[in-house]
Amino acid sequence: MDTDYELFIKKIKKQTGIDLSLYKEAQMKRRMQTLKDKRNCGSFAQYAELAAGDPVMLEELLDRITINVSEFYRNRTRWADLEEKILPELLKNTKDIKIWSAACSTGEEPYTLAMIMEQHTRRVPYSILATDIDEQVLKQAEHGFYFEKSVAEAPRAAVERFMDKHKHGLAVKKELKRNINFNKLNLLADEFRSGFDLIVCRNVMIYFTDEAKEILYRKFARALRDDGILFVGSTEQIFHPGKYGLEAVEPFFYRKKP
Repeated sequence: MDTDYELFIKKIKKQTGIDLSLYKEAQMKRRMQTLKDKRNCGSFAQYAELAAGDPVMLEELLDRITINVSEFYRNRTRWADLEEKILPELLKNTKDIKIWSAACSTGEEPYTLAMIMEQHTRRVPYSILATDIDEQVLKQAEHGFYFEKSVAEAPRAAVERFMDKHKHGLAVKKELKRNINFNKLNLLADEFRSGFDLIVCRNVMIYFTDEAKEILYRKFARALRDDGILFVGSTEQIFHPGKYGLEAVEPFFYRKKP
């Protein structure tokens, strides 16, 4: 790692609490290079100094660090596995379901979870904690307004039941929001709550170093109740899950061993 970028990482961590050294360097450095060049900065250190004094630049920087790409029912077959195989097993062992959408971005994931819970477990109380490091996307998520392309993979019956159609898009109905709590959280730096039946963290781990993944898998395992499930993205298979106290139960679903 060159000294200029290393200094940049230290400055960003001090200001935002985000440790870029735990992200894959080549990917993150390319993103930061684009922003640095856009602002005509001769060095990463200079760019960090400018961003520190400019809220707009800092927000732009944070947005580039956090990859906010999401949609309802992303990778539909995995959600089918959750509905048909995972949830029925979870419901055998609990009177209510405690869920965490660990990198919720603009809200499509927690709202998908709520749609599933409302349709398939009507008599079972549930709560969904939805967290992200980016305050701006959390505001968008709470607002709950989306364009049609966001629901391309979602069942039409669910969209019609839980969303109101407007001239420029779709708005999530209040009934779908009532069991979701949005909060800011830094996965790598903050403490996790515990006792979750289901943790969903998809399409995030691919951006982290192996060291950061190890840290997160252990933290997620501690946050699950015994027999709780960790649901990861379709390119994020966990090798040797046993070292974290987990076991594979379906592709990309891992159970915490008692």
